[in-house]
Parts: sequence; C-alpha cells; structure tokens
Amino acid sequence: MTIKTIEDLFIHELSDIYSAEKQLTKALPKLARASTSPDLKEAFESHLEETQGQVERIDQIVELLGIRLKRIKCAAMEGLVEEGKEVIDGVEEGPLRDAALIGGGNKVEHYEIASYGTLIALAKQLGYKEAVPLLVETLAQEKAADEKLTMLSERLSTQTRAEKAA
Repeated sequence: MTIKTIEDLFIHELSDIYSAEKQLTKALPKLARASTSPDLKEAFESHLEETQGQVERIDQIVELLGIRLKRIKCAAMEGLVEEGKEVIDGVEEGPLRDAALIGGGNKVEHYEIASYGTLIALAKQLGYKEAVPLLVETLAQEKAADEKLTMLSERLSTQTRAEKAA
C-alpha cells in the first residue's frame, strides 16, 4: 500500500492493529493453557475478552468513518506470537515459563500501546472526533493489561525467591 496522506497512514495503522488484534485472539487461549499460575491464566483469559471488544471497537470506527481497512498482516504481532510459541515449546512448564510468557505479554502490550497512541494522534489531526474516545478506551485497556502483567511478574519473582529461601 502506498501511503501518501495522513488519512492513508491512519487507515494503514488501523488495518495493522486490526490484524494484530485478530492474531492475538487466536494466541491468547494458547498462552492461557500454557500458564501454570492461575493468576496468569486468568489475566490471559480476561485479556482475550477485552481483545474481542477491541476488535469490535475497530469495526465501529470503520463504520463511523465510512472507511475500508486494508487486508494486511501485522508482521510485528506475527513475530511476537511466534516468540510465544517458542517459549511454550522451549521452556519447561512452571514458574520460569510463566515469567517468559509474562515478558512476551508485556512486549505485546507495549506494541499495542504505541499503535493506539499513534492512532489517537492521527485521529485528532484528521478531526475524527467519533473515533478518538473508542481508541482512548482501548489504549486504557492496553495500559491496564501491561500493568497487570508487570504486577504478576513482580509477585512471581517474590514467590520464587521465597521458595528458594525455604
């Protein structure tokens, strides 16, 4: 796709994150199954529900603005999903795998945070007032998911240290 205008860029970025969210809806159940921590499993499962809502919000934006998404595959998310598969296949089940899955989850959230931040800025420049609150809502969810994963990581490392000391 040739990007010549700010609107082209907005459509490209929205198409990219739509692909990313769709890929994530397929990956999150696998991550949940691979988790041994009940809290981590729950975090991935609840984020799946949020992600499905985020896809619906993108559909709303497309309808509100009367635009068409491009059929592209988000290469960044494809790589992050592949990293998750490598963790599942290459790290023995347990706290170490959970820690690696949390790290991968944080990477995903940071990518999404950057994407939605960019989309909000572009939507504001384009005067897409109806789209901004929908994008802001999703950005807030991504930030909350990142924070939840970070807290789980800290709790997991504290538990691991306590187990080693015992």
